[in-house]
Amino acid sequence: MLLYEHLASQLRAQIAQGALRAGERLPSIRQLAHNHGVSIATAVQACLQLEREGLAQARPRSGYFVRAAVPLPPAARPSRRHTPGAVSNPMLQDVLDMLARGDLLPLHSATPSPALLPQAALTASLSRCLRRAPGAALDYAPPQGHLTLRRLIARRYAQVGVTVSPEEIVITAGAMEAISLALRTLTQAGDVVLVESPTYHGILQAVSALKLKVLEVPNLPDRGIDVARLEQLLQQNEVRAAVLVPNFNNPLGSLTSDHDKQALLKSCARHKTVVIEDDIYGELAWSGQRPSPLRRWDLHGNVITCGSYSKILAPGLRIGWVVGGDWSDALLRTKYFSTVGSASLPQLALVDYLQRHDLQRHLRQLCRALADNMQRMHQAVARDWPASTRACTPQGGLSLWLQLPGMDAQALFDAALHAGIGTAPGALFSSRGEYADCLRLSCGLPWDKALDHALRRLGQLAAKHIG
Repeated sequence: MLLYEHLASQLRAQIAQGALRAGERLPSIRQLAHNHGVSIATAVQACLQLEREGLAQARPRSGYFVRAAVPLPPAARPSRRHTPGAVSNPMLQDVLDMLARGDLLPLHSATPSPALLPQAALTASLSRCLRRAPGAALDYAPPQGHLTLRRLIARRYAQVGVTVSPEEIVITAGAMEAISLALRTLTQAGDVVLVESPTYHGILQAVSALKLKVLEVPNLPDRGIDVARLEQLLQQNEVRAAVLVPNFNNPLGSLTSDHDKQALLKSCARHKTVVIEDDIYGELAWSGQRPSPLRRWDLHGNVITCGSYSKILAPGLRIGWVVGGDWSDALLRTKYFSTVGSASLPQLALVDYLQRHDLQRHLRQLCRALADNMQRMHQAVARDWPASTRACTPQGGLSLWLQLPGMDAQALFDAALHAGIGTAPGALFSSRGEYADCLRLSCGLPWDKALDHALRRLGQLAAKHIG
């Protein structure tokens, strides 16, 4: 452990134990350096680490202060009230319709705002590709995707200890197509597929469209996938595949530990359940320490990994990928007979961008902004929402999950929509219509007065719709 990490760990423990309380000033940089026998630079790095994690906040000419947090909901227990699930819930169409509206404040969309992304650099890359190689940019791409892009993706995995060959990568139209290709390749109608609860409603839609049976395993806000329950479910059911989001699950933002990742992989391999890993949020660790994909711990060739540039660079370019291992040829055939290949211009533009710019620097800036947005949203909820409100405290990703016991989610959704604010109701994140007293908000918007006002207004509306 580096010196600054050791110092940050000590301060983190003091915050957790209450020795340093919310709103209190941390010791000055000079005091930290003197008291712990480290350099000024080390003390600064430790405070920056706590800031990235959302535990501390720098105030101009005043130093660092412990940030306030809203209480964590107890294991995101489902509401007992029954509502329609993700597939049959009428609110789903309303949520999809919101994607085409430009008059809403989009707290329903778990994507980063264009203002947080390198728009100018990507626009320049698109222009260069059209200007210098219009034939290649406008022609069909190879079904597997451009080789240079696949090599860059493989190189990125190598940086987190995962060996991937460009030959086992298939470029897709975003992560959802990657997940869909994996399901179509592995399963037949009637097969059982394990998913997390709660999980992204798009995954539930993909499973339903293929006429697959859903089995839900709990995902817990404070520790991620419930590995003990997963083992029980695999013992009791013949499960063909498991679609899992171990790194910053959408909507909870929870992170599954490396120990639990290894345990769940052993369980799935033992029961011959193929793991489809959705690692779309893996790069969005607010601490700056990217968690390992499941693939790093796969000893049995039992993981298909799906990823995308949508959440870190450009949602609209629709470039994702699937790392198929032994299934790569089958995935490529499935891809070819569905869409032939993904568009050339976005692939070539991303290659141009990645070769010219420091992706890691951009990610640091993006994660810092997301962590700051989340902390401000927590503070707004604590200030303006009903006292019974509970909120998760994620370590990464793009989602804030809120629980208001007794809330009428349908009524709040409609009222918020009427007020020009988009939200994502909790019942959409379960096949059984659970989490009716929860909702997901996006932390991907730059903080400004309009967002602060919208959160205050949502708190007022929530108070009116608690039964």
